[in-house]
Amino acid sequence: MKLSDLARTLQDEDTAQETLDAIVGAAVDTVPGAQHAGLTVVIRRREVETPAATGDVVRQVDRAQYETGEGPCLDAAYKHRTVRLSDMTQEKRWPEFTRRALDLGVKSMLSFQLYVHKDNLGALNLYSREKNAFDDASEHVGLLFAAHAAVAMSGARQQEQLRHAMAVRDLIGQAKGVLMERHKLTANQAFSLLVRASQQTNTKLVDVAEYLVDTGELRTRGDR
Repeated sequence: MKLSDLARTLQDEDTAQETLDAIVGAAVDTVPGAQHAGLTVVIRRREVETPAATGDVVRQVDRAQYETGEGPCLDAAYKHRTVRLSDMTQEKRWPEFTRRALDLGVKSMLSFQLYVHKDNLGALNLYSREKNAFDDASEHVGLLFAAHAAVAMSGARQQEQLRHAMAVRDLIGQAKGVLMERHKLTANQAFSLLVRASQQTNTKLVDVAEYLVDTGELRTRGDR
């Protein structure tokens, strides 16, 4: 895939997950030497997961990194912008990880830091069953690709947050409508009643609203 077409392709996806899946698929098509690709996301610098991958081998290799606490994708996410592992059989930096990766048939990797946002991190990881699959051209193209991918991921997250906010607003609006109709309240009075129920039950406002819409009842302390 041409880099000039990449941004448009990623922007065409409807959900955040579809965007992530499109990123890993496009990475294999774009970066020379890549046979598989995956994304690593670190949440609060503790929770590590692979939200998108082109195959099971990616998830298995990533699991080996997460379980051993070592490997190129973790170094890329936490420390370095780019990490190249040319030959697993000769690699000395991550002995436990490379042993497990070789057992899975992966012999070279290339990882790029995608973003650092407070305590949340992201990395793009490329994999090959061939030794020395990635060269300087791979790294150059990969860096450009990673920049596009980071922008796409940020946009997708913002769209998801907007959709969630609109859904919450609509749900609270429905709950207010129920209370206004049932108790002849104004919109402000109905909202205040929802807020009071949220505080008294130590429950999120949106959960109070959902409970009311689903059951027809306003949540009380005994419903927690």
